[in-house]
Amino acid sequence: MSRSALVGNVTAMLEDAGFVVSDRCAIRPKSFDVAARRGNDVLLLKILGNIDAFNAKTGAEMRRLGEYLHATPIVIGLRTRDEELDPGVVYFRHGVPVFSPNTALDLFVDGVPPLIYAAPGGLYVNIDSEVLADAREDRDWSLGQLAQELGVSRRTVSKYEDGMDASVEVAAQLEEMFEEDLTSPVSVLDGAESVHEADDLPDAPEVDPDDQPIVTVLTRVGYEVHPTDRAPFKTVSEDEDEQQMLTGHSAFTKTAEKRARIMSSVGRVTRTRSVYVVDDASRESVEGTAIIEQAEMEDIEEQDDLRNLIHDRVEEEPA
Repeated sequence: MSRSALVGNVTAMLEDAGFVVSDRCAIRPKSFDVAARRGNDVLLLKILGNIDAFNAKTGAEMRRLGEYLHATPIVIGLRTRDEELDPGVVYFRHGVPVFSPNTALDLFVDGVPPLIYAAPGGLYVNIDSEVLADAREDRDWSLGQLAQELGVSRRTVSKYEDGMDASVEVAAQLEEMFEEDLTSPVSVLDGAESVHEADDLPDAPEVDPDDQPIVTVLTRVGYEVHPTDRAPFKTVSEDEDEQQMLTGHSAFTKTAEKRARIMSSVGRVTRTRSVYVVDDASRESVEGTAIIEQAEMEDIEEQDDLRNLIHDRVEEEPA
């Protein structure tokens, strides 16, 4: 299956599951392919045939964008090396959860979350420690007795009851032994933090010198500005009301117009404003992205002035 077809299939699946999905970010550089929202759940998705193509820089950018836009970064892929991804298993690459389209279908369409995650050493599950402790006590077993049945140390059983995860094999033994479900789902939409301790959020890239005047204005009027380096926009900014804004900056070319459309589409999904700063504007907006000349931008002194300018530009856009 071609990557384009795979992106189309995943997008259709998300729409069937009730997500609003952005246009595909078909422009480079790009860290994600589509953004999607259902209720309060916002996703940034990278869709790949082979997940080995997902590199550390893209992973870092997706994690940063997830933090800025209050979204969950996810990679959906078919295989790694020459092996297909196992259904129902969450993998991790560079701090981002990864799973197959079938796992995505189960999670988003059928509401069945994955129970297994891959980590160094094998496949693991979350053990519900309270259910395990209650099941053991109902049998009047000591920690030592359960340890003997499992062929592990008493200390290991104690750790299971303190919240340590178990291998798939041990979990299967426990469930067969107690005839009870003891596992809990992998919380993918919460970043899978319960099963995967990712490194601290990667540092943001340096501001492109060409973009520094724009960043200076945004900072001056009260925005917290986060530069990007693999997104269809140059920065994500946040105001005092925790409202985000996407910003682009370049000459107003066909490519810039395409970027502005993508920003509008992503903005509709993530509920963010979008503005594109150019040297010389030939129009007021592009499908919801306000177009502002750099000279106008540098004259802005108050945050409300920028908000009003964006509002006026978008309101004046022809239907």
